[in-house]
Amino acid sequence: MPSSKEKVQKLKYLIAAFYTFTHLSETKISSTIKESKRLGNEYNIKGTILFAKEGINGTICGPEVGINKLLKYLENILPKNNLDKKFSWSKQEAFKRLRIRRKKEIVTMGVPNINPTKLVGKYVDPSKWNELIEDPSTLLIDTRNDYEIGLGSFKGAINPHTRNFREFPEWVKENLKSYIEKRKPKRIAMFCTGGIRCEKATSYLLQEGFNEIHHLQGGILRYLEYVPKDKSSWQGECYVFDQRVSIDHDLKTGKYQLCHACGQPLAPEDLKKDSYIKGVQCYQCKDHFSEADKRRFADRQNQYDKRNQSNKQTN
Repeated sequence: MPSSKEKVQKLKYLIAAFYTFTHLSETKISSTIKESKRLGNEYNIKGTILFAKEGINGTICGPEVGINKLLKYLENILPKNNLDKKFSWSKQEAFKRLRIRRKKEIVTMGVPNINPTKLVGKYVDPSKWNELIEDPSTLLIDTRNDYEIGLGSFKGAINPHTRNFREFPEWVKENLKSYIEKRKPKRIAMFCTGGIRCEKATSYLLQEGFNEIHHLQGGILRYLEYVPKDKSSWQGECYVFDQRVSIDHDLKTGKYQLCHACGQPLAPEDLKKDSYIKGVQCYQCKDHFSEADKRRFADRQNQYDKRNQSNKQTN
């Protein structure tokens, strides 16, 4: 359930990010997708839930009673009720629709035979994380994408500059040994947004022969949920994969917006640049699209603005 910390204010919509690595049969996946859709539609839940033979991964938004019903159902189908859950609140819906899909992987690494249920690194509780990463013998790695890290990270964390999680194994093969030879760490610690990527990454590193691998249990989201701001080692905001774009340390919607042309996050100062045209381009993508693309983006933005204006007048 949501954190008991006073800073977590209950708003209209509860947002739950959750995952588990566990074996699911095709029969179990099919029945679970069917019931999850039914509950989602009944309680007006929106977001994304992915099912695969390796487990479940999702982020959903809706009324508290509905979110609890769906999560309780998912926990009941699991052997040990081992659903890792993180919560936050929002004034507005964080997603436009509900998408429930069957996938090959619940988080795509593209490496066969990675199984965190059999081989996984040491889980580190958020209350112990600061002590671990402040130790100079710890090599700290951020397993998220480059654009996510641009919004915030833990001080001293290595940025692999990956565009997606599929690129992480290649970065490991080309770079990690040189970091170890140079710094000679006693351990490696990794983190990500909700814990799923870094957990799978620990399994991969162990399979590749690396030792003493640790990861932040529940990821950045749980760390922000339970570690007080005045004791935090987190710097900046945390990118989230929904319409909030980012959250601050109080789990409130952050200052970033998305460029609806390229999908990259933009800070308030980026919106003031001459290169920025709402819905059409930003400084990161101004040279990436054709003039025909930009006209299409402009038409799309005009339609969006008209709908918003119409909705305001109706309300």
